[in-house]
Amino acid sequence: MTKRVLSVGQCVPDHGSLSRFLLSTFPVSIDTSDSAADAIDRLRQQAYDLVLINRKLDADYTDGTEILRLIKADPQLAPTPVMIISNYKEHQDNAIMLGAEYGFGKNELGLSDVIARLEPHLKA
Repeated sequence: MTKRVLSVGQCVPDHGSLSRFLLSTFPVSIDTSDSAADAIDRLRQQAYDLVLINRKLDADYTDGTEILRLIKADPQLAPTPVMIISNYKEHQDNAIMLGAEYGFGKNELGLSDVIARLEPHLKA
């Protein structure tokens, strides 16, 4: 069974790396979004198994945790698992305080710890 992922705020090269990693590891389809408004609209129209939000959106460098706050504040969307993509522990800790799952950084793609964190959401 294919799992659905919404990737928010990645630049083109990072989206490519993230997509290659996810597609080679899990049965997923990946949709992309560049903004908070678009991400929220997509989440209201389609159920996703996981939302991956860049800590700083590529399009305008806004803070991705603002999208996390919007998702977790909406009773319809709040149950959706969300991870912040950041290499920095302090940003991961902050995201958890806001309701996210512990995410990962781009430097960690392919590591067994990251695969283990993603499996509950993306394993067939």
